[in-house]
Amino acid sequence: MLTDAILSGKIRPGERLNESQLARELHVSRAPVREALQQLQEQSLIANFPRRGMFVVSLDQEDTQKINSLRIILEAEALRLARKNLTPQGEKKLLELLQEMESVEPAPTTKMYVRVDFEFHRTIWSYSNNEHLVKILTSLTAPILAHSARILLRKEKLRIVLDSHRPLFDFICGKSDQPAERVMLDHLKDPYPEPGRFSSITE
Repeated sequence: MLTDAILSGKIRPGERLNESQLARELHVSRAPVREALQQLQEQSLIANFPRRGMFVVSLDQEDTQKINSLRIILEAEALRLARKNLTPQGEKKLLELLQEMESVEPAPTTKMYVRVDFEFHRTIWSYSNNEHLVKILTSLTAPILAHSARILLRKEKLRIVLDSHRPLFDFICGKSDQPAERVMLDHLKDPYPEPGRFSSITE
């Protein structure tokens, strides 16, 4: 519930999370809230500052550019591995997710955008068969999506981003001859300015 609230923008970047208050709002004891906050910290969605408390991670433009520069490299590797390991069942699942993104209501909500976008990417990462790569990409991408929930407020922009995933699918299915890094760079250009600014990958 907390992850969903952060990724959808209901709990905003930079907002302080009070353990006692959250326990009251969620009608649970403080123990599961404490455990949940620890997991969110491990996922890089929140940060714990001594004597100040826990806050939802807040990123500036340079932060997002640095993270996306890493995503270009790491997700390109995930794309290549997914292409290598793709099964008919795996292709079917990706196609279903892609069709879901392309067929959602013309003006998608931020919550819908975050859910289907993250699920599509995580499915690709899982096809790498490398749980460490999945863990790293999850921790890198989760705060980026929380940031996106704040900056991608125009519904037509959300629609464009949702429609930008087919090139990833085409690459995994062997229908694209472009390098995986180029596919990722082009994909990230839709929602983010200069995603490759801090990468060795040049235009």
